[in-house]
Amino acid sequence: MNRNPRDILNLISTATPRRVWNALKVLASYYITRASSKPVHWGMPISISIEPTTSCNLRCPQCPSGLRQFTRETGMLENAMLKKVIDELAPTLTYITFYFQGEPYLNKEFLHHVQYASQKNIYTATSTNAHYLNEDTARKTVESRLDRLIISIDGIDQESYEKYRVGGSLEKVLEGTKNIVSWKKKLNSATPHIIWQFIVFKHNENQIDKIKALGHEYGVDEVSIKTAQIYDYETNTNLIPQNTKYSRYIAAGISYKLKNSLLSHCWRLWNSCVITWDGQIAPCCFDKDAKYALGSLKTHSFKEIWSNGNYLNFRNLITKSRSKIDICSNCTEGTKVWSD
Repeated sequence: MNRNPRDILNLISTATPRRVWNALKVLASYYITRASSKPVHWGMPISISIEPTTSCNLRCPQCPSGLRQFTRETGMLENAMLKKVIDELAPTLTYITFYFQGEPYLNKEFLHHVQYASQKNIYTATSTNAHYLNEDTARKTVESRLDRLIISIDGIDQESYEKYRVGGSLEKVLEGTKNIVSWKKKLNSATPHIIWQFIVFKHNENQIDKIKALGHEYGVDEVSIKTAQIYDYETNTNLIPQNTKYSRYIAAGISYKLKNSLLSHCWRLWNSCVITWDGQIAPCCFDKDAKYALGSLKTHSFKEIWSNGNYLNFRNLITKSRSKIDICSNCTEGTKVWSD
């Protein structure tokens, strides 16, 4: 399915002269760094991910939330922290993803957080397993002016779905989708742009055409086909698809390796970051345990952290010896496969 032009227009509508100028500064400093191999950084982030919660109702086997394996504490993003972030970054920020780990809808303030960002004319997105999209929550989601809603759906039947979404119900996902689509129509709303995200594994790779057809039947705006991140990909080969088009990994003898070679630069370190529920700044979404946290919003402003020595040193390490950073070892930027 083609992405809805209105979704693109919603993103473009967030542009202001100050945000455009900030984006140009970030882009220029990134390419200067690539050319010189010396970290230069101007401007503030163009986008951020912020974590509503680390809690989750499912037990997905490749997710630290699902496995309950965090070393950091579990908790909920509070209003004060959310407003601190938004109020400081709103003049230059274009895009917020309300997701890192966990299920966002478990945070009872989640949609209020979305609404607060929307009021600042920031494009908002989230990702959910859709188990909490009842009639009331679906209506409030549309009313919050959330721009993009990604719904995880990794199977066309309960048997294939629950192989990865352990403890989940496909029926609830389909019901939640119906509720969102219905309330968009009732409220005559163009948002949220509804995406079904289908992560491809060996057990469901034969369902890609069927999930696209089912998405059309349920009235979603887009079906996204995504490759799976597998932590133990060298040994856990039962999850890796046989079709390499839908895999981040390729066979290497009796084992597997990443298809992508590790580059000596990373756009994410220049244009975005992740903020955990308790205000830690992590460099990117691959740092799921905030092992490389670069500062805390409990003690410093965002700008102080974004420009501090820790960030400078980490960006320098990316350009000099990225292979030494363990969270980069499974990074596969650019391997997402979008449907036609």
